[in-house]
Amino acid sequence: MARRRQAVTIKHVAADAGVSLQTVSRVINDEPNVRSAMKARVQASIDKLGYVPSIAARRMSGSRSYLILAINDRDRTIADWTARQGTDWVDQMLLGGMLKCAEYGYRLIFELVDTHSDHVERELRATIAALQPDGVILTPPHSDNPLIVRLLERQRIPFARIGSRGGGAGIALVMDDESMARHATRHLIDLGHRRIAFIAGSSEYPLSQWRVDGWESEMRAAGLPTAGLVARGDFTYESGAAATRQLLGHPDRPSAIIASNDQMALAALEVARELGIEIPSQLSLVSFDNTPIVRFTQPTLTAVDQPVAETVSRAVEMIIKAQRGEKLPPQPVIVAGGFVERESTSAPAHG
Repeated sequence: MARRRQAVTIKHVAADAGVSLQTVSRVINDEPNVRSAMKARVQASIDKLGYVPSIAARRMSGSRSYLILAINDRDRTIADWTARQGTDWVDQMLLGGMLKCAEYGYRLIFELVDTHSDHVERELRATIAALQPDGVILTPPHSDNPLIVRLLERQRIPFARIGSRGGGAGIALVMDDESMARHATRHLIDLGHRRIAFIAGSSEYPLSQWRVDGWESEMRAAGLPTAGLVARGDFTYESGAAATRQLLGHPDRPSAIIASNDQMALAALEVARELGIEIPSQLSLVSFDNTPIVRFTQPTLTAVDQPVAETVSRAVEMIIKAQRGEKLPPQPVIVAGGFVERESTSAPAHG
């Protein structure tokens, strides 16, 4: 019976290269002040023995954990998962974050934190103590929660704030919400629409206002009215339905609506159907997000495509650069989104 091949460890590499465990660890961690000749000698032993560094081995130096912690809002994430309605924010976070972490030999750990909890600091401090991450990625509304931001600043952990313009600690990244809202509005104006309404998201998220600002600036640039054409939602289906009824109940109702996320756009689609308003011939509809479900609605929804994966990928990259003491680009870092035209928009029936 063949003997099972013994796993190669950091000790085998050290013995083969004739150096200390600490020296091997420093080479694996790509730390400065290791002589190039020594680095080559250790690397030759690694290659010869077929050694694959484990996170445990790489943590021997005590300077890095090779873990990046991404946190998302607990209530909203659980609600999305429970509803099983095709929201894919978390999927896209993991896609961008995990692939970029893998490139650098890091691991991404995903946790849920309740930003409304009185215990948010204690909860996050316990998580950080347990994991000792090299960096943290915050998503809205955590990105602008002063308790969380101050805690990470005090702990001296590099952290990225997605959906925040920063103004203080951390690495700020935005998905260019204002520009994407302008693009969606311009698309409808170019089709010939003049009364274009906007369903805003929750005021808890600064990006909700940035999207309203983008819509408003494009409308004003075209000399079009905005009064009475904004209805406030909170990103839920129910709020989208109420906002749509408010807008379509207006005597001079809009010929197009931009909804600030897919759930509110789905609600707008259903309310229009209930009222006998045909989409797109009587009402054009644009959504924000571009989650999987918008490709299967009737009609399929034209949507702003949020670059979630790319933004989280950039966040990982910048955290690792900060950890290494490298220079970071000017902030906020702006990640451009896309726009996918489908069946829910067309020229208005009149004009």
